[in-house]
Amino acid sequence: MVLTLYGFSQSTCTRRVAVVCKELGIPYEFVAVNLAAGEHKTPAYLEKQPFGQVPAIDDDGFKLYESRAIARYLAAKAGSPLFPIYDPKKLAEFEVAASIEYSNFDPYVSRITYEKVVKPLRGLATDEAVVAERLAGLTAKLEAYEVILGKQKYLAGDEVTLADLFHLPYGSVLIQAGVDIFSTPNLKRWWDDISSRPSWQAVKHGV
Repeated sequence: MVLTLYGFSQSTCTRRVAVVCKELGIPYEFVAVNLAAGEHKTPAYLEKQPFGQVPAIDDDGFKLYESRAIARYLAAKAGSPLFPIYDPKKLAEFEVAASIEYSNFDPYVSRITYEKVVKPLRGLATDEAVVAERLAGLTAKLEAYEVILGKQKYLAGDEVTLADLFHLPYGSVLIQAGVDIFSTPNLKRWWDDISSRPSWQAVKHGV
C-alpha cells in the first residue's frame, strides 16, 4: 500500500515529512486536514495524532506522528544515509546535528515565524520586540553554524542528512517573510545547496 500522509499543505512540519519522502523516492497519498474547520481536533483524527497536530502517517497500518520521528523511520526503513544507523560514528555525528537543529534553530525560527507570519494571518499585531529578541538569539547560534560549516559540507559531515533537511521548512518561511538569516559565507553556501535540492523544490510551496 502507498504511504498516507495526513497534514496541512503549507504546514512546516508536513513539508518536513514530504521533502524526506521526495528525497527517498517514496510515493505517498496526501490527505489534507482542514485545520480551519477544526478537523485536527475531531475524535477520528485524534486517533491518529492524540495531540491534534499535523502531520501523521499510516504506512500499511503502521501509524506514526511527529515529523522528525516520521523522517527517521522512513529513512531507516529505506536504509538511507540520510539517517546512518549502520555506522555508530556517523550516527553519533548525525544525532549531534539533529540536536543542533532541534535545540538551537527551531525554538527561534518557530517563534519568529509565529510573530511575522502566523499572527498577521490571524489579524494580530506582530510583537517586534519578541522578533528582535529571538533574532538576536538565533544570530548568535548561527555563528556556531558558520564555524561548523567552515570545516565540513553539511552539519553532520560531508554527506547530507535529515538534520540538514529539517531546516528547510522554517528557513524558507523566514526568507519569504523577508528575514534573511543565511547571509554569512558558509551558511549561504550550505543553504543554497540544500534549498536547491529537487526534493525541496517539489514541496516548498506546499504538499
